[in-house]
Amino acid sequence: MIPRDIASVLKQYSRWFPVVSVTGPRQSGKSTLVQEVFSDYSYVNLELPGERAAANADPLGYIHSHPAPLIIDEAQLAPELFNVIQVESDKVGAPGQFVLSGSQNFILKRQISQSLAGRVGLLTLLPLSYRELLAAQDDLPFDEYLYRGGYPRLYNVDIPEDVYYSNYVATYLDRDVSGLINATSLTQFNLFLRILATNVGQLTNVASMASDVGVTTKTLRAWLSILEQSYIVFLLQPYFANSRKRLIKTPKIYFYDTGLLCHLLSGGDASEMERSGTLGPVFENAVIAELYKRHLNRGETAQLYFYRDSNGVEVDLVDATVPSMPELCEIKSSRTYRNSFMRHLDSVGELLGAAPERRSVIMRSNQTTEINGSPIWTVEDWAKR
Repeated sequence: MIPRDIASVLKQYSRWFPVVSVTGPRQSGKSTLVQEVFSDYSYVNLELPGERAAANADPLGYIHSHPAPLIIDEAQLAPELFNVIQVESDKVGAPGQFVLSGSQNFILKRQISQSLAGRVGLLTLLPLSYRELLAAQDDLPFDEYLYRGGYPRLYNVDIPEDVYYSNYVATYLDRDVSGLINATSLTQFNLFLRILATNVGQLTNVASMASDVGVTTKTLRAWLSILEQSYIVFLLQPYFANSRKRLIKTPKIYFYDTGLLCHLLSGGDASEMERSGTLGPVFENAVIAELYKRHLNRGETAQLYFYRDSNGVEVDLVDATVPSMPELCEIKSSRTYRNSFMRHLDSVGELLGAAPERRSVIMRSNQTTEINGSPIWTVEDWAKR
């Protein structure tokens, strides 16, 4: 197993909360992580038909026959367990009694909010970050990670990326989406997923995409919510500062994993994407997702935005996770630095109160340098910091 940065946070949460929940996309490594961190806990998997039937038939008896500390994998498959877990955890009162994980995040989160509010520590495990992979194999080029993505199986088994992601999409549609939308709409949903891939890094135009897919804007927004809750895509919201400038209010769409994104684009490796013109938005997506993972792996609530005003002044990424110290980044797939990369960073940095050392350019270059106090990072060095 490639060590996960979130492991120490997960262990700490088990000292604070009676119940800890780990959500995230399918196949991100949740089951492996919780069994590794809590190797002395009992473990049950409710995807096994016998376990699921027993848990649903007699929830109280099931918990009594599997005393805490206990890991319950795919916990959302036995909804009545959550009330029992609430009662049992309150009765004992100690932290670290139950660890819950699951891939159908919308269902698991709803059950947690209904029964375990205030008793549960919530963590999210995304696919492997580039930082995590570099710790395991420090010669991995970012361009290779960009195309392959971060799903652990791709690094544990010698499987072609197109085979893996074709099966991933099919499984996702069959197991996670089919129960939430009309079965006759699955083909359109698949088309929507691919249209989203072509719109990465652009302002979200729901009406245009709805027209392309052939559904109403209401349906499209519901489908987008499904993709967000299942950790396939996320919306990067615009940053609103206390200024008089007219700012863009429409979010942008990004994927949590660029391997899946590249598969949906059928874009080939980095060289092929560079020739086709898709490398820029995919590289931008990869850097933003990497920063998102870094914050989540520290147990932080990531506050990531982009800045754009009505005059076209734009900065790719504003990290306001520490509000008093915003960090601004321009993300360029170029290997050659140009002075124009800093133009908006400096003006927006002055506006938002970001010191020069917190205004960065992240590139595919070969050497990290500094210009007027602002770092010009290679993406590899930036990921390691």
